[in-house]
Amino acid sequence: MKKLDFIFFDAGGGHRAAANALRQVVEAQGRPWDVRMVNLQELLDSLDIFRRYTGLRLQDIYNLLLKRGWTLGSAQLTAAMHGVIRLFHGRQVRTLEAFWSEGRPDMVVSLVPNFNRALGESLRRALPGVPLVTVLTDLADYPPHFWIEREEQHLICGSEKATEQALAMGHAEARVFQVSGMILNPKFYETAPLSTEDRAAARRELGFDNAKPVGLVSFGGEGAPVILDIAGRLGNRQLLLICGHNEKLRARLQAFRRTAPSYVEGFTREVPRYMQLADYFIGKPGPGSISEAVLMGLPVIVERNAWTLPQERYNADWVREHGVGLVLPGFRRIAEAVDQLLEPAAYARFREAARRQRNRAVFEIPEILDKVLRDSAAG
Repeated sequence: MKKLDFIFFDAGGGHRAAANALRQVVEAQGRPWDVRMVNLQELLDSLDIFRRYTGLRLQDIYNLLLKRGWTLGSAQLTAAMHGVIRLFHGRQVRTLEAFWSEGRPDMVVSLVPNFNRALGESLRRALPGVPLVTVLTDLADYPPHFWIEREEQHLICGSEKATEQALAMGHAEARVFQVSGMILNPKFYETAPLSTEDRAAARRELGFDNAKPVGLVSFGGEGAPVILDIAGRLGNRQLLLICGHNEKLRARLQAFRRTAPSYVEGFTREVPRYMQLADYFIGKPGPGSISEAVLMGLPVIVERNAWTLPQERYNADWVREHGVGLVLPGFRRIAEAVDQLLEPAAYARFREAARRQRNRAVFEIPEILDKVLRDSAAG
């Protein structure tokens, strides 16, 4: 049985979610692999200078910034973080080298950015010939030193843009694989379609008028204060508001008086079901949330500005390029944008564009991993 290490951390939540989704599909397919889930933050805790001086892990600081909406200047913060990572690179490599030497995996699958240089160098030292496969969980790289390194690695890209970036950096075509999108939880594919009657009944149970459209508003697992602003600006629109782990925001939204009905939810694993009940999506341009909405046929409205995380800015460009929704400079004019999106001809065009996207990445990637394993075994 082959041993595979899936590398993730909890900065933002999407990396763990992608690793878990991929592991679920591997197990469901009955592949003869022993998958070990490796939290890189825990592995490198002793080197986390942020924890040493603040008591908070680097990933916790990142999540706090997201929760508070403190993302202005995130490009400069990313550059500073890369400086700290470079400062501790040698110690990271030694720690990882010892870990690989003890566990002796047959393949390492990285679902994290920023640390792939250390992952590749340490693996090459400890276990020469064992492949490193980096699965980008963003639609594009944010160079330098974010996802794609000059280390010997196989790369799995979810867009043409990312594939072009990998090839432009000099990676061989045989080591670069393009799949049909981002990794999504298998539940999005397993959720049975609702009949018109069942969908109408479920919407009524949440307090909605089934004759009027419902917007789903979500800003990831940590939520964001901007949801409250959007709820106010769309006071006459029916909204399904998902706040993630942000309980303070959830309480404020539940107490918020609006003209139109709204339903407020915290962290939930029922996002596929809620998306079935919605007609459009409003949120940040995260690769996961956009991909989930598009898979479920929902046109999207996202923003792109100085507060947008630099690694997520291309996602907004992707929305424009594929015609699946609207990109705003901010949510100040969200009411006008919703009116524009819901104009019948425009809505039909956006919805058809969303349905043209055929994302099966989570089922495609195990086949690629199997090929890399076989090629590696063949020498």
